[in-house]
Formats: sequence, C-alpha cells, structure tokens
Amino acid sequence: MAQVIADRRDVDFVLHEQLQVGDLSKNKRYAEFNKKTIDLIVSEARNFAIKEVLPTQKIGDVEGCKLENGKVAVPECFHRPYELFREGEWLAMSEDPEWGGQGMPKTVALAVSDYFNGANYAFMMYAGLTHGAGKLIEAFGTQAQKTLFLRNMYSGKWTGTMLLTEPEAGSDVGALTTTAVKNEDGTYTISGNKIFISSGEHDLVENIIHPVLARIEGAPAGTRGISLFIVPKLWVNPDGSLGDFNDVVCTGIEEKMGIHGNATCSLALGSKGQCRGHLLGEENKGMSEMFLMMNEARLLVGMQGFACASSSYLNALNYARERVQGKNLLQMRDPDAPSVPIIQHPDVRRMLIKMKAYVEGMRSLLYFVAFCEDKVHTSDEPAEKDKYQGLIEVLTPVAKGYVTDRAFDVCSEGMQVYGGYGYIREYPQEQLLRDCRITQIYEGTNGIQAMDLLGRKLGMNRGKPVMDLLGEMNRTIAAAKATTGLEDFAARFEKAVNKLGEVGMYMGATAMSPKVMSAFAAAHPFLEVTGDVVMAWMLLWRATLAARHLEKAKKKDAAFYEGQIKSADYFINAILPITTGKMIAILGGCSAAVEISEEAFGGK
Repeated sequence: MAQVIADRRDVDFVLHEQLQVGDLSKNKRYAEFNKKTIDLIVSEARNFAIKEVLPTQKIGDVEGCKLENGKVAVPECFHRPYELFREGEWLAMSEDPEWGGQGMPKTVALAVSDYFNGANYAFMMYAGLTHGAGKLIEAFGTQAQKTLFLRNMYSGKWTGTMLLTEPEAGSDVGALTTTAVKNEDGTYTISGNKIFISSGEHDLVENIIHPVLARIEGAPAGTRGISLFIVPKLWVNPDGSLGDFNDVVCTGIEEKMGIHGNATCSLALGSKGQCRGHLLGEENKGMSEMFLMMNEARLLVGMQGFACASSSYLNALNYARERVQGKNLLQMRDPDAPSVPIIQHPDVRRMLIKMKAYVEGMRSLLYFVAFCEDKVHTSDEPAEKDKYQGLIEVLTPVAKGYVTDRAFDVCSEGMQVYGGYGYIREYPQEQLLRDCRITQIYEGTNGIQAMDLLGRKLGMNRGKPVMDLLGEMNRTIAAAKATTGLEDFAARFEKAVNKLGEVGMYMGATAMSPKVMSAFAAAHPFLEVTGDVVMAWMLLWRATLAARHLEKAKKKDAAFYEGQIKSADYFINAILPITTGKMIAILGGCSAAVEISEEAFGGK
C-alpha cells in the first residue's frame, strides 16, 4: 500500500477558499504569486516530496546516522534529494531575493513545507534549522556578516543549527556556562559544551554555521547576560573562502526513539582553545534575539507534528478501505454474509472522523498563522499590522503545543486503525508515532508553551491580542448563524467561546494572586481548552464555506464539502462538550497538584 503524505484537495481548500491566498498578489510584494503560480509551486513541491524525499523516510529511519572520529555520516539516500532540494531553491522560499530567497508568501511556503515534512521531516530538519539560523543573521547581522554567510546558507550550500541546550541548562537557558572572551581582532574565543543539537554535525555540506548562546566574561548572571555568536564549523575568511577547522567537535550522537535520520549531537566548543565566533547583534541581547528563531522554529515544530498526523490519518483511511475483516454489524447473524472493509465498522469510523477533524483543523490553524505573517508584511495600516502580529503571538503556543499534543494522539489512533499491523515496522504507522513524539518536547516543551500562553500572551498589550482572536471567532459565529443548517453548530460554539473568555479572565486573575502556583498548574489544561476552541473555530469556518458551495458543487467536490460539515458536526457535538467540562474543572480551582507534599507522591 502506497504511503500518502497530504491531501491536495484539502491543501487547496485552505489556500484558496479559506484564506484566498491568491489575493495577496494584489500587493506589490507578492505581485507574481497569483493562484496559477501558487498551484504550480505546490504541485512541484508535491511531486518532489513524493518522488525524491518520501522514499528516504523508512531507509533513513533504519540506517540512522553514524559517528566516526568526530564526523557524522547521514543515511546515504539523503544526499541526492538534498542536492535536488538545493537546485530547486526550496530552502529560503519566503526570504528576500537579495540574499537568495524566492520572496513568496509565508502561507505558500508553509503549504510546500506540509508536503516536505510529511515526506520525511528528519531529512527536512537539516534545511529547516538552516533557514532559522539564516533569519537570525539577516535580522541582527552586520552587512559584512550577511555578505559572508547569508547567501551560502539560504542556498543550502552551508547549513545551520541552534546551540542553546547544555547538560545543566535545558529549559532554564539562563543557567548556561558556555563562555566568550573577546580577542584583539574583535572576534571571541568560545568555550563550552552543548547537547541535543539537531543537525549539529553531518556530511551533507562542507560547512555548518552555529548560532551559539554564551556569556561574555563579566556579563550579568541569568538570561540578562547572554549574548549570541556566529560560530562556523570551518572558519570563514573575510574573502568568503574557508579557513581552518574551528574547534567545534562532535563528541557523540544520541540514540533516539525517533527521527533517526537526523543527527542529534553533543558538541564541544573550544576544547583545544581554538574556537572563535563573531558577536551577532548586541552584547547581552542574545535571548531576545534568539526568540526570533525560536518563534519560527515553534511553528515549524507544529508543522512537523502535524505532518506525521496527516500522513497517519491518510494511511489509516486507505488501510480501512482495503482491509477486509469481519461482517457488517447489521449482518452479524447472517452466516452467509461476506466480510467487509473495516471502514464499515462504527468504531473504526469514529476513529477516522476524529482524526479527520483534528487534521483539518490543525492544517487551517498552521496556515492561518503563516497567513497572519503575510498580512503583517502587506498591510499599510499600523493598527492592522499590530492586530495580525498579536494573533501570531497568541496563537504560537497553540500552534506548537496544542497541535503537537493532538498530532501524537492522531498518530496513536492511526496505529490503532491498523490493529496489530500498526505496531509492526513493515507498516509506516509506528515510525510516524515515534517521530511525532519529540515534537511535544523540543523548542520549548508543551508545558512551557502553556506557561507562555498564560504568563505572557494572555495579558499581552492589555489583552488586545486575545480580544482580537475572540473577535475573529465571533465573525465566524455570525457567518455560521446566517448559513442554513449551521445555526445549531454556531450556537454551541458561541457558548464555548463565551466560556473560554470566562476561563481566561479567571486564569489571568489567579496568576496575579497568591494562588499563582495553582494557576500555572492549570496552565496546560488551559492550553488544551484554548486549542479545542480554536479547532472548533477553524472547523466551523471551513463548514460555513463548504455549506455555501455544496448545492452547486460537482459530485467529487460535494463529497469533500459534506466532509467539512461532518467534521465540524463531530467536533462541536462530540469533542466540545468535553472541553466545556475541562473548563468547568479549571474554574473549580483544584490546588491538589501544588498542595501535595513531595513525600505524599510516594515511590520510596
């Protein structure tokens, strides 16, 4: 059975019917990206993903990466698609053409990423991290630094990473011990050890550019004293030629549960005292600068988790249509009744519609966040720019945290549809489940995403981004109320939105009270209910559009549009009542998690 990675009809629906991305071409910035051009780009990406990248997924998982004498070899099958990826100029799709980018809308680039990550996201991490590292240099680098590094990175000739984590400084980045000492020539001598570095060492390219967080001698403790540095694997001379090895040594690669095709490295910087770096941006501003990359990376991680879920759903759907097992429930007593495809069994259909609803809602959410970024770039009104930037800020922890939580659930359901075969390596479902799991942990664990939503985003700009988000939801409610057949869905969703507003007020007040610990113990449940309401919003938005097209639709499109309405029906009537129960529980203010003594946890 051929593995599937993304539903083209659904991709087109979100791009052209929900977000109407082609209209961005009315702005000078995106003038060349009309609907026809967008469709050609997505088609080319889909073909490349299926023909060149997807075949490497299982092979890369089985072969993994190998470390020998400080050098890492990636799976051999990665080399050809990487070179083709470079030739296609896919790495910097939405970046400035001055530095080798294609200047396309972020939403279109995300649709391309949907296919690429669905094909093999362990492979795509080498490019994804490079893009993020390049953005740091583009945003904070000097002209000389941009000239020296940026075009080589955006072309994929060199790759990049992100060096934050240390053995004693994971989520608490401020505890890092890597040091930087200024040299007479303006460079810095870097010394320290970093762990869990994705793509930290490999043989796909000749040079790797590491953005490194370190503390300059005498700088303040904690995050206030952290600076950001450009540390190449091979030193880059002022004329752009490669110099000596820069004392960045891979001391180990992790044996992981998933993403075996990506090298997760431990790196020793300056163990021989010969590691140099360039200061990137200002002294002691490293954390605020790094957040530019981390926000982009968090949306990418949401896409990685989602891509696993999308593939798992489509695999499960095809398997359920083909796998013959058992009689139809209505014919169980007929000894002559034939066995039927398992998609006829009610419990299998329950799993499939649940997976379908989440996958569709997650795709719309991720694309919408990218669309907001496009609107920031194309709007002439400062107030509108601020509105869309605020929506990005408040939705980022949802797009990373909630999406990856639910993506893992979808992958688990996808394995369940296959039954015992889903647990066997011959089939793709178990790898998708393994690969998906890390997305809940890296780029800030989902607990940290929940704390970000509660502690930073809920009260940001006096709550305006949250109010703008609720305003967008209310626009959808009004449209659904005016659409025949969706009135009841709209009413149920409206109650959930109002309840979420009540919970948000309660959580904000509690976080500012003596019960702050109890508030943050409920931060993840708050992220969950926020995500559920956002999913319901996306699905109702989709259903409203589908209902308008259904009567005049051709047979194939009619089935698709009917499916959109049924997804909203299922989520709003089967999932949202559970969400309401969770919101009631949050308002109950249970403090058991913070009141229980350490001894009372037991275990001794």
